[in-house]
Amino acid sequence: MLTATSPTAIALPERLTLAEASATLDRLLAAVGNAGAVCRLDATPLAVLDTSAVAVLLECRRHAQALGKSLELHHAPAKLTALAGLYGVAGLLGLAAQPLPAG
Repeated sequence: MLTATSPTAIALPERLTLAEASATLDRLLAAVGNAGAVCRLDATPLAVLDTSAVAVLLECRRHAQALGKSLELHHAPAKLTALAGLYGVAGLLGLAAQPLPAG
């Protein structure tokens, strides 16, 4: 479930894996559409993720740009940053690439 963490931020869910990707993407695209010129996503709750999370966030960024909006991702967990870096898209999501955490 997506929740507002501030008047202008949308919290990502606790889990964002392949199993949750489609439903999460639908909710996020709606949230981006309803957001102002800057859509802020709060990744604080995101604890369980796989590469699907990167794909969902990239699609949200593409959607925001198509609407003339920008997307900001805040409080990204290290694993998300590392996966985005592994695929060479960390910069597109506003993240500094990091190595994958052990384990």
